[in-house]
Amino acid sequence: MTDSLASEAKSLFKSIRVVLAVSGVIALIAGIVLLVWPAKSAVIVTGIFATYLVIAGLVYIGLGIFSRVKGGWARVGHIVLGLVYIVAGVIAFANLGVAAATLALVVVIFIGISWIVDGVVALSLLGKDGSRVWTLLYALLSIIAGIVVLFSPLYAAAVLWLVLGISLVVLGIVQIVRAITLGKDAKEFVASAKADSAL
Repeated sequence: MTDSLASEAKSLFKSIRVVLAVSGVIALIAGIVLLVWPAKSAVIVTGIFATYLVIAGLVYIGLGIFSRVKGGWARVGHIVLGLVYIVAGVIAFANLGVAAATLALVVVIFIGISWIVDGVVALSLLGKDGSRVWTLLYALLSIIAGIVVLFSPLYAAAVLWLVLGISLVVLGIVQIVRAITLGKDAKEFVASAKADSAL
């Protein structure tokens, strides 16, 4: 292995290490923020979502106005959709606290419904699946979890936010450790490559 190849490998390892470290630090900070300030972080997430709605609305309106390829109704549809997005974004910005609570409820209710549907689908596959006991267990747990979430959406939203925060902290720490250990692995790799090229 030549010195240029060893330096390229070292550079690649360094780039990967930086990406792992930066993403780990961001995940760790985000997780801590979610755990320490859950209400404020929910408002920030809602603000980001509201910003997305306004920007997406402007893009759709631009597509509707300036598109020469689309037909008349498609252009009108894009403009109407853009206006709906902008109105939703402005309403969310008007009261971010209420919008955050509403968004959390909608997401949690969607999760509850999707778990129930997933359980029903698993039950419908019961006769076709080889492991009936596991399929039945999964289906029942999924349906029960979905019902519990639907009957206590605020509690479920709080638990989901807590789990998200803890997950981000753990994943951030793991990413940082990976970045550190990758640095050691890179040094060993480059040293062994140089030793091999000397032979």
